[in-house]
Amino acid sequence: MEQFRQTGEVLGSLKALMVLQDDIQINQKQCCLLVNIFCLAFKTIAEEIKQNLKLEEKNTKWRPLEEPLKEVYRVFKEGELYVRRCLDNKDWWGKAISLHQNKDSVEFHIHNLLSCFPAVIEAVEIAGEISGLDQEEMTKKRAMLVKKYDRGWSDPKLFQWNFGKQYLVPREICRQMERAMREDRWLLIDTIKEKRRALPPGKSEHRLGELLLKKLNVLAPANGKLPPSSILLEAEDYQVRRRLGGNQHKEIQWLGENFALRHFFHDFEPLNSEISMLLSLSHPNIVQYLCGFYDENKKECFLVMELMTKDFYSYIKENSSPKKRVLFPLPTVVDIMLQIARGMEFLHSRKIYVGDFNPSNVLLKPRKSTEGYFHVKVSGFGLTSVKNHSSRHSSPEPSPVDTCIWHAPEVLAEQEQARNASSKKYTEKADVYSFGMLCFQLLTGKLPFEDGHLQGDQMINNIRAGERPLFPSLSPKYLVSLTKKCWHTEPSYRPTFLSICRVLRYIKKFLVMNPNDGQPYIQSPPVDFYDLEAGFLKKCQGEVTCDLPSVSQIPFQMFSYRLIEKEKTCVQIKFKNSEAASEAASNGWDESNSVVEDHHVPSIDARSFTSDVKSVGFDMKSTFTEVPDRKIPSDLRSVRSEPADKKLLLIKKTTSVKVRKVPGKPKPLPPSKSLPWTPPGHSMKMRCESPKPLSKSSMSPIRRRSPGQASNP
Repeated sequence: MEQFRQTGEVLGSLKALMVLQDDIQINQKQCCLLVNIFCLAFKTIAEEIKQNLKLEEKNTKWRPLEEPLKEVYRVFKEGELYVRRCLDNKDWWGKAISLHQNKDSVEFHIHNLLSCFPAVIEAVEIAGEISGLDQEEMTKKRAMLVKKYDRGWSDPKLFQWNFGKQYLVPREICRQMERAMREDRWLLIDTIKEKRRALPPGKSEHRLGELLLKKLNVLAPANGKLPPSSILLEAEDYQVRRRLGGNQHKEIQWLGENFALRHFFHDFEPLNSEISMLLSLSHPNIVQYLCGFYDENKKECFLVMELMTKDFYSYIKENSSPKKRVLFPLPTVVDIMLQIARGMEFLHSRKIYVGDFNPSNVLLKPRKSTEGYFHVKVSGFGLTSVKNHSSRHSSPEPSPVDTCIWHAPEVLAEQEQARNASSKKYTEKADVYSFGMLCFQLLTGKLPFEDGHLQGDQMINNIRAGERPLFPSLSPKYLVSLTKKCWHTEPSYRPTFLSICRVLRYIKKFLVMNPNDGQPYIQSPPVDFYDLEAGFLKKCQGEVTCDLPSVSQIPFQMFSYRLIEKEKTCVQIKFKNSEAASEAASNGWDESNSVVEDHHVPSIDARSFTSDVKSVGFDMKSTFTEVPDRKIPSDLRSVRSEPADKKLLLIKKTTSVKVRKVPGKPKPLPPSKSLPWTPPGHSMKMRCESPKPLSKSSMSPIRRRSPGQASNP
């Protein structure tokens, strides 16, 4: 309840700010949209709590809501900071450069809200099933939930009509999402025209306004030259602060804001179309190219970019140590992976491939309102000819050992044939492979293959032959499985970033609903998440396209995943029950005279069934997983993903079935059947009749012997 109260305070602050919404001169409509969807979210949570929960049970049965509401509070707080920034008109020209095409409002905050909101709805449902004392009312609630998760609702239109408001995607909100960016662009054009009229023609801000007007009117400089560099260099407050690594990038101060500057010498004509493309790209998880300038006489180009704190490689180098290799908790790791995947998803939708995708191309900036979390952006794309030109003239080429570990086997094979780095032809699947290696480093804190003894060509040959890094024993299996699919030797078997984003959103929801809370073991989901994606692709082929999906589709995708998860979980439960019944029947017992009880496998539930935990190892002493309060698994060595048939055989072998006798004469054991295998420590007398009580005559008294008396053998 405390998290819900804090969220309400943030929403109250936002409403107070929006009293002055007419004074917002940059992205006014996006800020209004953000506040509207926050209001709908808060109202929906309040209605769900009112209908399903009891206030007197807030300290006991409301526990599932704590983590999801914390996530909602973080999203609200970040949204409030964004609105405050747009409302502040100080250094207006600098903010206009930074925010004129940035989709932080629609594509970042709303994406985060829509991704975490299904967890809130499901948490309320989980708490509502056990809330109250009226058994009849609780039964009716469960019946309604069964109807809600019927497979017939797995259609985007039906989902929006029936559950759109509950999941924050009603039609009116979706229409606002489509209009907000377009209306903000025209409002900003009018504001720039007004401010230009108040400035003398020779002033740098006056010429900068002309540049922004061309860009906002979709008149990018594809058919002409970039504006002269004097607009940048002759500004009153322009100054270079420091170098950012390499010879091309610097940090500058300009118009009251800090930016990154990419500075290089090159003929403009060959780069005209590529620079125009870079200046038109806009997504919250790629580095933003904001504007460009060119000096015709010196052949000197200046590209102004948004400034990030540091790259992932530098962050690891500065913060890791032999004792602390994993720098982030698991929820933060998944959040970083999702943001990287979203940036790559956007680039691939534009047919742009990074190629040299490695930790130095992942940039981080700490979030002000969320401690321990980062805003992540992908860089390293575009201007390949400039990159190769500068590397030949400034810094030496990195050794093959430094680069080969990130490159896909087919890229290494092409390099082997061509022996020329400039002839690389990168693909979507090659970027997916590199992403898998990044995931390995995020999960383990280790550089791929750093424990290996092979170097140079021998390492390249082994990678092409299928060798991959080994995960530590306690790595979460559902992330290990996704990573291994990303670095598959066969490119066609690797997933797309569309699929990776859907899987990671659902993993993030699982972690929010199942916090670790300091437990010494890693909780496993009921099914493998990539299996859910395969089911989604099979059922929703008509809805899955290569284009970048709208954020409004996220709730339906997560709902569809939920339907597939429930179906697969029910199949597993049925299979387990049939296995237990057949095991009991093979032991020679009559089903009418016995009741099967499984004391070694946790109780089965649609939310807590953990098939992965049952197959955690080959050590018989550690395969019997007790309820967490009593015992935890001591051996988790088989975290690598196993084929389904191996899992089922292992479950059948290691599941111990105890039989509770019902009064009545049991059937004798047939002489032709041998006794089944029994785990160590279990008595083989479990099928025998209870021993007869000893009679008094058969009990000999205990005699005390004297100290010198020898004992009888």
